[in-house]
Amino acid sequence: MQDCKIPFTCELCEKQLSCQLDQIEHNKWVIVQRMKEITYKIVVMSNKGGVGKSTVTTNLGVALAQKGYKVGIADADIHGPNIPIMLGVEGKRLKGSSGGVLPLEVLPNLKVASLSFLIEDPSMPVIWRDSAKWDFLCELMGSVCWGNLDYLLVDLPPGTGNEAISIIELIGKVDGSVIVTTPQDVVLLDVKKAVLFSRDSNVPIIGVVENMSSLVCPHCSQHINVFKTGGGEKICTELGVAFLGKIPLDPGITEKCDNGEAFVAAYPNSDAAKSFEKIVKKCEEFVKTRKDEADKVTEFREIPLLGKIPVDPDFIEGSNKSLI
Repeated sequence: MQDCKIPFTCELCEKQLSCQLDQIEHNKWVIVQRMKEITYKIVVMSNKGGVGKSTVTTNLGVALAQKGYKVGIADADIHGPNIPIMLGVEGKRLKGSSGGVLPLEVLPNLKVASLSFLIEDPSMPVIWRDSAKWDFLCELMGSVCWGNLDYLLVDLPPGTGNEAISIIELIGKVDGSVIVTTPQDVVLLDVKKAVLFSRDSNVPIIGVVENMSSLVCPHCSQHINVFKTGGGEKICTELGVAFLGKIPLDPGITEKCDNGEAFVAAYPNSDAAKSFEKIVKKCEEFVKTRKDEADKVTEFREIPLLGKIPVDPDFIEGSNKSLI
């Protein structure tokens, strides 16, 4: 039974070492309370690194915030927490409060929490065993004061290992996954693994984003197929999942990410920004449609009582005799 009502995880409690209560159950309870305040939880994942997963997460978060939604980005990529760099807040620190850890407000309607805000030197490698990773992910989900959010985007590390499994377990109900890939065949093979992982984890798949789909020439603005094209759509058809769209390989995206500015905010009229807008719209429609359908299924309908049949002792006695 959970008796402690401290609104953050045990890792931040000064009584952790002397406490006799069930700390695992307390952490679960705290996370449940946090998640109740968030309408939609979406994980952004890939089974391979270097496909632009963090770039997609950052720009989706900014695009949603620009539409007036209250958005949080949880950077769960422990070994490569790059979200702060892309938002221009690398080197900042999170502050504590009586209710837990306050996320960093980087833009109107946009909050961010990352391991990068907690370690002394973000350039140093994070050499942790799984137990330490679990503690951090509990804090990320349970000790950070996310507050009331419309969307929480979780930037997962590449692959389908411990961190991804832990995040999904801690959240409890994930409203959807966005899978990021690039056009090369070697990467598209990994999309299937991410799709199967989502299905096995009971996470609805919003769809697949093909990043670096083509190069936008800085001189003539023509699209050049540097890798391949159409691979993302083909694999989606084979796997029966939605294709959310293509994001061109625009040098401006890299430039703005390195300078700490989201591309969708810097170049709102560009092809890449328009692609992000379409992807955001599809994500909105997906989670809202599923929520409406779930609400209809769970509506309570009173079943009328048609009548009562009394129990007759003589009938029971006669039935017993007939069986002898």
